[in-house]
Amino acid sequence: MNTVKTVRELRAAVARARSEGKRIGFVPTMGNLHAGHIALVGKASQRADFVVTSIFVNPLQFGPNEDLAKYPRTLVADQEKLVAAGCHLLFHPNVEEMYPDGMQGQTRVNVPLVSEGLCGGSRPGHFEGVATVVSKLFNMVQPDLAVFGEKDFQQLAVIRKLVRDLNMPIQIIGEPTARAEDGLALSSRNGFLDDAQRAVAPALYRTLQQLAGAIRQGRRDFTALEQEGREELTKAGFRPDYLEVREALSLRPAGLQDQQLVILGAAFMGNTRLIDNLAFNLEAQA
Repeated sequence: MNTVKTVRELRAAVARARSEGKRIGFVPTMGNLHAGHIALVGKASQRADFVVTSIFVNPLQFGPNEDLAKYPRTLVADQEKLVAAGCHLLFHPNVEEMYPDGMQGQTRVNVPLVSEGLCGGSRPGHFEGVATVVSKLFNMVQPDLAVFGEKDFQQLAVIRKLVRDLNMPIQIIGEPTARAEDGLALSSRNGFLDDAQRAVAPALYRTLQQLAGAIRQGRRDFTALEQEGREELTKAGFRPDYLEVREALSLRPAGLQDQQLVILGAAFMGNTRLIDNLAFNLEAQA
């Protein structure tokens, strides 16, 4: 696996692979890789001949009071994991390479509707930062396909709409959430949890499962269910950010006739903000 730091080197390496008739797969990350990230690389390897991964902690998607400075940087360990996973090229630019004119003068990409509410409501400007950096990376790599984790459900919806609306010839593939044995969704931020917090953290996913079970059994009072879920999280020791039932494709609030649903939750355990979701299809059980 080669590691390159400039757009020029990246494009040259991708051009060589494409000249050999290879299909290009891409996995954008912010590093501190865990088994969930490696699953994305594995999925890309199954679908493409030449896999590019990027590691870039994007300041444009962090708010002023968020954990940009604390975000873990583990390049050497990440490189070892990527080599073992079969990645062919790592793009590891610095901020100046990604934003040569500074972030204030950077053209921004806004994806309406699906970016609103949920994490978009709690983190103003976050998805604009995500959409902007992903657009730049897509233009730099020009992949045939890109793989994203379903843990960041709203982000995946934003990326799908971005590609569709801007007519980018890129296949977007979602990879199911990787979980620890106790159900906690794998996340780079899990490392901020102490032992006691880590023991409680799986309650977020259990709460989503309980709400999904109630809906499958016929409950449709979504507002009441959401309130019950937030109360459960509070009892467990979380500080809930949001817990909502949405229609899975559009991310609009769920209606009584909707069959494809997703329950999305975000909550703080101490100072660490955890997110998770559970998507399900009521038609499949009919």
